[in-house]
Amino acid sequence: MPGPSELRYPKRVNTPAHLLAGPPPRSLARGKRTALVGGLGGRLRRSETGVTLLELIIASFVLLIVASAALPVVRVTIVRSKEVQLHKELRQIRDAIDHYKDYADRNLIRVELGSEGFPPDLETLVKGIQIGAGSDRKVRFLRRIPVDPMTGRADWNLQSIQDDPDSTSWGGSNVFDVHSKSQATALDGTRYADW
Repeated sequence: MPGPSELRYPKRVNTPAHLLAGPPPRSLARGKRTALVGGLGGRLRRSETGVTLLELIIASFVLLIVASAALPVVRVTIVRSKEVQLHKELRQIRDAIDHYKDYADRNLIRVELGSEGFPPDLETLVKGIQIGAGSDRKVRFLRRIPVDPMTGRADWNLQSIQDDPDSTSWGGSNVFDVHSKSQATALDGTRYADW
C-alpha cells in the first residue's frame, strides 16, 4: 500500500483561499505534484487577476477626455440645426406674405386702404381670406404660425411697410416682414433678429 506522500490524488482542503483560486490546474488533476503559483495560498498569476483599480481610473480618464472633446461639436451641431430651422420658418412666413400680396395686387382679395396690399397680421394668413366678392371660396396661406426655434414660441417681431427699416417696434397697420425675437448671436456673427 502506498504511503501518504505517494498518493495519486492529493487531498484537497476547502479553505477560502483555495475556493477563490478556482479549479485545480490540470497537472494536479492528473496526479502530478506541482505547487500552485505563489505558494500554498493558491494565488493566481498576475496576468489572470483581472482589471486593477489603476486601469479602471485610466480608462475612465481617457473616456472623459474623448467625451469632453465631442461636447463642443454636439453643441455647434444643435445650434446649426436650429439656425437651419429658423431660416426655413422665416422663408415660410415670408412666402405666405408674398402670396397674400400677389393676390391683393391682382385684385383677387379685398384689402384695407393704406395696407399696401399686405396682410394686417399673421393670424389673417392662418384663418384665410375670401376670394372675390360673391365667392364662398377661402384661401389660407399658412397652416399655422411657425414656432421660432430660437425662442421656442410662435411670437415674431413684425415690421410694417410704414416702419423704418431699423425699427424694432411694429406700427400695427400691416405685416411687411418678420424677424426672430431672439437677441442671440448666430454662428456667423450676425444677430438672429437681423435675419
